[in-house]
Amino acid sequence: MTALVTGGAGFIGSNLVDALASRGDKVRVLDDLSTGRKENLRPDAPFVRGSVADAAAVAGAMKGVEVVYHLAAVVSVQQCLEDPVTANEVNVTGTARILRAAADAGVRRVVFASSAAVYGDSPVLPKREDLPPEPLSTYAVAKLAGEQLGRSAGRVEFVALRFFNVYGPRQNPKSQYAAAIPIFVDALEAGRPLPVFGDGTQTRDFTFVRDVVAGLLLAADAGGIDGRVFNLATGRSITVSDLGYALGRAAGRPVDFEFKPPRPGEILHSSADVSLAERFLGYRARIPLDEGLAETVKWFRGRRGD
Repeated sequence: MTALVTGGAGFIGSNLVDALASRGDKVRVLDDLSTGRKENLRPDAPFVRGSVADAAAVAGAMKGVEVVYHLAAVVSVQQCLEDPVTANEVNVTGTARILRAAADAGVRRVVFASSAAVYGDSPVLPKREDLPPEPLSTYAVAKLAGEQLGRSAGRVEFVALRFFNVYGPRQNPKSQYAAAIPIFVDALEAGRPLPVFGDGTQTRDFTFVRDVVAGLLLAADAGGIDGRVFNLATGRSITVSDLGYALGRAAGRPVDFEFKPPRPGEILHSSADVSLAERFLGYRARIPLDEGLAETVKWFRGRRGD
């Protein structure tokens, strides 16, 4: 099979590219390297440098492709709030261009990386796919728009996967928009307090990247799921403070916190109902949190040459 991974130089995308190549698939990467990293690129995966908002780049990358994994996006809630025009050009217009080019190229299926952010801060837990969306940020609105575009396009099979909090090797702790776990690891290794936006009681469903990649592969191949949306997570949540202590154990470091004001657009509590993904995809997260955190810490240390 020949696959196109948009955002394939990024954190999740590059792990997906490795998995596809390892099983013998031909893989092409489309990435503008705005947040993706050259060192994540495989030498045996053809690379097209360009934005998903660029129609010519998208059309060129799409030739001869059977499945598209559409992961390219402006993924930071804060960045989307600060620059909603650029974010929507990538996250909404870019998705529309991917869908059109995929249909024109005869692609069999597009697997779209959506987000748990579409649920907003509804008090209903765990989050089920049939809950009314209540997006609180421009990022969440754009992801919901991408889902609706794909489900209404009708010219190519489409599956959306709502990622919760994905972590693991290749996350970038240096970005001002970085996620909690790489920031925490970076702080632990430097002996600094862990920065927490809020009081630390907010909960998240942290999912190791290898489990997310497994779900992506299943979504590309499973039958009878055209137009469906699935949560991709563990089905278990933990407070941000408890996550910090778990990381401290994995790193063998003492833990202290620096609490900061909550950031706008971020939700308080999040946990996933993954029963639909289990039923239709055969998906189940298999990496325990402690194991995933230990592997993540090991990767960060290896990257520093420790």
